[in-house]
Amino acid sequence: MMKSERMRVMVLTAWFLLGGVLFVGNAGAQSRQVLLKTTEGDIRIALSDLTPVHRDNFIKLVNEHFYDSLLFHRVIKNFMIQAGDPTSRHAEPGALLGEGDVGYTLPPEFRTPQLYHRRGVVAMAREGDEVNPERRSSGCQFYIVWGKTFSSLELEKMQVRVDTMTHHEASITPEMFRTYKRVGGSPHLDGQYTVFGEVVEGLDVVDRIQRVFTDDYDRPVDDVRIISATVLTP
Repeated sequence: MMKSERMRVMVLTAWFLLGGVLFVGNAGAQSRQVLLKTTEGDIRIALSDLTPVHRDNFIKLVNEHFYDSLLFHRVIKNFMIQAGDPTSRHAEPGALLGEGDVGYTLPPEFRTPQLYHRRGVVAMAREGDEVNPERRSSGCQFYIVWGKTFSSLELEKMQVRVDTMTHHEASITPEMFRTYKRVGGSPHLDGQYTVFGEVVEGLDVVDRIQRVFTDDYDRPVDDVRIISATVLTP
């Protein structure tokens, strides 16, 4: 293992100690979990009991094997990885993806500051405000946050942005401030997209995926696929 790789493992371990424990406390020790087996490795996700609509919808789709064989069709380095487009299952190389859905949307369940966009959380994608002013979530497409770390000055500017986008309904608390500085994430999304879970094992897999080479439409050139998704027994 090269020095840079050892350092990355140490950072990921620190993330679980600093971040993952916090989520379990917020979500409840008996929160339901889902295992995503991907072509890059396994990712285990704990679902939050604070967002029951999103939790139950995700469990329903997993039990229906909806996510089996779907691609991570949108990957942006230092931001997030996104999956859940049903048209990606048999997509030809280079095909533009991201428009597939299940025919319904979900009401937002914003739970800031308990759940926010720090590294490793799972949130639901959605259409933009111009066509979706209620900020309803996609019924199936989700993303896992990677993001980056921020300086104090950057976070102060980010708070102004979040204030504007949420009409002062979401704030970056001191705890969030520290987490975004030490662990990282995507604070500009807080209060606007529903966070409903978090990676509790396999963040190194998320790291590998967010580093893959992508085309001009953010689709990985070499497909990254969810082989299967399974609800784990509590």
